[in-house]
Amino acid sequence: MKQEQEFNNFAEAALHDYKEGLGTFTEKMPQLAKKYSAFTEACFKEGEVSQKEKQMIALGISIFSQDEYCIIYHTKGCLDQGCSEQEILETIGVTAAFGGGAAMSQAVTLVQECIKDLNQPKH
Repeated sequence: MKQEQEFNNFAEAALHDYKEGLGTFTEKMPQLAKKYSAFTEACFKEGEVSQKEKQMIALGISIFSQDEYCIIYHTKGCLDQGCSEQEILETIGVTAAFGGGAAMSQAVTLVQECIKDLNQPKH
């Protein structure tokens, strides 16, 4: 039975759901999860392209593909890597140039809600 937890906001609750689901998948498919995790860690390592830039790329792809969990996860990744709100909004602009209204609708709702939620000081 799931234990109910309280979260400060929508973004934190969604990130918890994602991590919980990933944990369940890892229990059931440990080898696959381990290899996938190693692959993604290698992709996001600092290189010629910085981790900050890689998070902005991932956010753009997440918005374009309409993947709400990844949008939340990579918005947090952008903030964690020190992206300003302006850098995130410019990333959204480039994504909307390719993804049109569908991408823009995610930006003006979900991304902005996540920025607000995840930039709040922890009590």
